[in-house]
Amino acid sequence: MHQNIVTALKKDLTSSLDALKGRLSGVRTSRATPALLESLTIEAYGGRTPLSQVSTVSAPEARTLSIQVWDASVVSAVSKALQNFGMNPVIDGNILKVHLPELTQERRNEFVKIAKDHCENSKIGVRNVRRETLDGIGKDDFSEDELHNLKKDVQKIIDDTITEIDRLLAEKSKEILKN
Repeated sequence: MHQNIVTALKKDLTSSLDALKGRLSGVRTSRATPALLESLTIEAYGGRTPLSQVSTVSAPEARTLSIQVWDASVVSAVSKALQNFGMNPVIDGNILKVHLPELTQERRNEFVKIAKDHCENSKIGVRNVRRETLDGIGKDDFSEDELHNLKKDVQKIIDDTITEIDRLLAEKSKEILKN
């Protein structure tokens, strides 16, 4: 029973860390990365469609994104979505190129703040998972010593996860602030 609780907790926290990594990958650094456009959807085929389902995004240069659209009929929709996203694409047939400007120090600091917010929200989620896990433990199912050991194991896993979140934030902040 003890092991089942620990295994379920680790699975939940691994999912939380994966989600955080995804959110952090979307925060701009000094280099262009296809992850910047992962959340972008376009108006095509009668509804909202993720950009990844109509194109391939690559970063051929440090500050350039290239979007290869598979269907010529949606090139204008992709261009419009990029413009609404604050980018100015250059269209060349089915390929859209987006040049990302150099980041100012002020803008870099804003991106670090966004990354910190993502990490703080993840920490809150981790604490909520801890609370739910501890509240879900049947006190009658364990002896006092087993309950103490279980709570200690849960806290160690939580502490390790928060340390990992802090490490991810430090790594991302360093990447953002690097010229």
